Order: sequence, then structure tokens, then C-alpha cells
Amino acid sequence: MSGVNKPHEIVERALELSRADGCVVIANETSTANLRWAGNALTTNGVTRGRTLTVVATVDGGRGTASGVVSRSAVTAEDLEPLVRAAEAAAREAGPAEDAQPLVEAGGGAAASAGFTDAPDETSSEVFAAFAPALGESFAQARAGGRELYGFANHEVVTSYLGTSTGLRLRHDQPTGSLEINAKSPDRTRSAWAGQATRDFTDVDPAAIDAELARRLVWAQRKVELPAGRYETLLPPTAVADLLIYQFWSSAARDAAEGRTVFSKPGGGTRVGEKLTELPLTLRSDPAEPGLEAAPFVIAHSSGDDASVFDNGLPLTATDWIRDGVLNQLITTRHTAGLTDLPVAPGVDNLILEGGGPRSLEEMVAATEGGGPCLLLTCLWYIREVDPATLLLTGLTRDGVYLVEGGEVVGEVNNFRFNESPVSLLSRATEAGRTERTLPREWGDWFTRAAMPALRIPDFNMSSVSKGV
Repeated sequence: MSGVNKPHEIVERALELSRADGCVVIANETSTANLRWAGNALTTNGVTRGRTLTVVATVDGGRGTASGVVSRSAVTAEDLEPLVRAAEAAAREAGPAEDAQPLVEAGGGAAASAGFTDAPDETSSEVFAAFAPALGESFAQARAGGRELYGFANHEVVTSYLGTSTGLRLRHDQPTGSLEINAKSPDRTRSAWAGQATRDFTDVDPAAIDAELARRLVWAQRKVELPAGRYETLLPPTAVADLLIYQFWSSAARDAAEGRTVFSKPGGGTRVGEKLTELPLTLRSDPAEPGLEAAPFVIAHSSGDDASVFDNGLPLTATDWIRDGVLNQLITTRHTAGLTDLPVAPGVDNLILEGGGPRSLEEMVAATEGGGPCLLLTCLWYIREVDPATLLLTGLTRDGVYLVEGGEVVGEVNNFRFNESPVSLLSRATEAGRTERTLPREWGDWFTRAAMPALRIPDFNMSSVSKGV
């Protein structure tokens, strides 16, 4: 036992220890590296390692199959048997699982996927080898320009090892990087934010980001007070991502079929097949999307209406959630697909909205005509659900709401609280721009792999003025 410490060995030993009718073991090996800075100077940096082990035990009975799930961190060989027994006890104490399905079988006779027995991928401070010096140059540039930069860079690699009593031996390495920078004027009266998602920091240009932040601080030198109301609004890709990720999380087929969500059809059923927007937009996920690669199989640590532990290891494929403006698919497990008569379509850890025009956000600003104030947002935060039946969300603008007149930004206006539904926004959008990779600011700790266009909304609802944000 003392020699069992490698991730694949931990998985194999846990499966050997199982006395249940079925068993799934997921080992996540996590490696992180980070940098933090304030006032144009690095403050901290660090590297961490961690392990989490999840054991799913399934027990057959006369009334059906029950499941028990137990997860622990920092698991060693000595911890394995108590962990497996705890999962089995949880399964025996539970009633039959509603989502019970046969565990996914190994296909093609393969006992293990390539690399299953290899050591996990790791990150280190070397991931910042080119980025850190460039960031230092940005500090000097900002200092000379009278700006102060604050922020952090984080890189994480999670290697997931998934083994089952039915013979699956699957592995996935997931790198995830994010950068967030705030630029502030020395008197703290002006602030601008920019963020970027990345797999390895080789595509991050701190100087270009600082130049954009400097431009926004100049915009903010002129202050304009506006009341609450409905305004023509340009939503940048980061704000579109935050809204549509929440919509994605709210698109479980079962919830819709049972009349609990915005995707429920009056009188019963779902709105699949219904046109949601006149724009030819497609909202999709694809585990093989270049630059946004995600796990190509289900990794489920718990069951719910949008995920099932029985589906662990199920292959994931490209899925169009909205196709050419029409709702095409909702999230299903094998169980909920049977309940709703929809194809099996588990969630995928990326989201892409495309089908807009060729314009960048800057070009959409330049194309803005007169006739009333137009607002250019930076980002949204503190997003919360108000009404699941319409998916009405509320939240706040942050770090720059700018006034566009005659195709130019002419100043900064006050912050607002908004009340909007992303489904309604899609139906009212009059223009979508060029799709680009973006970092969702609100949900960036949970969901970073997104590519979105900017959207032009003719009547975005700024429900009240927000002071002091």
C-alpha cells in the first residue's frame, strides 16, 4: 500500500478495494501558479499542488440501483479503504437513484486511454517566463503615464484520471489561465478593467492591454450623469459571455420540461425548435474547439438535473444549443434525455456564440449613429437571478460605462443596476459583431473557455443608478 501514490495507481487501488456492484473513481491532480501586483509592482507569487479523489459506489437492489458519492482532498494510499467504504455505506443508505443507468462501458476493448499511467501535467512559474518581463515593462509605462496597475495572473493545470469497474481508463489534461488588470488614476476617481483567458500565457500582451486601459482612463476624464432608463447599449464580449453562461447553466432539459424555466413551453414540453432571435446566431459547445479545448468525456462528481454520476466517461461531442437563431438542444443526461425525448447532450466546458457580422467592438462604436445616448459597457458583476420563468437577471455595471456620440466615445457615465434576461436580449439584439475569445468577469472562476461577439441592444434596461461602484 505504501507504494501506491501515483494518480493512476490510486484509481486502480480504489477500484480493487470496491465491494460494490459498480464503482467510478475520479482523481484530479491540480497544479497552480500565480502572480499578483499592486501599484505597478509585483506583490506575491506562488505555486501549489493538490489532489482530490471522488469515489462513486453503486449498489443494485430489488427496487433499483443506489449511488453513494464521497470526495476527499489530499488523499494518500492509507486513506483509500476508508474512502471507498464510506462511498459504499452512502450508497446502501440511499434509496434507488432516479438517474440510475448502466455505467459506461469501455469501447473497442481498450483497457486504458493513451497516457493514463503517465504522471500528471504540471504548471510552474516558468509559464510566466515571457509574460512577467513584459508586465514589468508595462509597470514602467503606466508609471510614466500616471496610471497605477493592479491585478493578478493565474495558471492552473488539472489532470483528471477516471476509472470505472466497467473498464474505462480515461485521462484529460486541462490548462486554464486568466489575467485581470485594473488601471486606476492616482486619485482613484477613475478605474478601468481588462481581462483575458489563455491556455499558456504565450498569447498575452501586457503592453497592448495597458494601452487600452490608458485610453479608457482618458475617456473617463469627462463625467456625464445619466438617469435610469432604457438605452441603446453595446455589450462587449465579456459581458455577453457572463449573460450567456448563466443562460447555459439554466438550460437543463428536465427543468424546462417540468415548466420551471424560460425554456418551458406553455402547456407542457420545451421550447426546442422555437426561434429565439432573428439574427442568424449559433450558440454551441465543442470539446475540440481550437484554443478552447475541454474534456471530451463526462466528468461528474455529483448528480443533478444537468449531470449524472452514472454518465461518467460518456463521450462528449460538438453540440449546437441554438442553431441559426433557433433553440436546438437543451442539456440532458442519459436519464433526462429519456424523460424529455431529446437527444443525449451533456454539458461541455466551453461556449461559443457566432454568426454575427465582421465588425469588431471598436468598429461597432464607430458605426453608432445619433438619435439618443448609446452606452458602451466594460463588464458586468454581481449577477443574480430574479425570475427563473423568464431568466430575468439583475446585476451591476463596473469599471467604466462610456457614452458614445457620433461614432466616438465622449465621456464616462455613472454606473447602473440592470434588469435583463439573456434570452430576451438575444431576441432584441439588432447587431452581433465578430466572435472573439473572451474572459467572463463574473463567472471567470468557474467558466473561462468562451468566445463571444459584441451585441448591440436598442433598449437595454438600466433599472436604477448605482452609486459608489
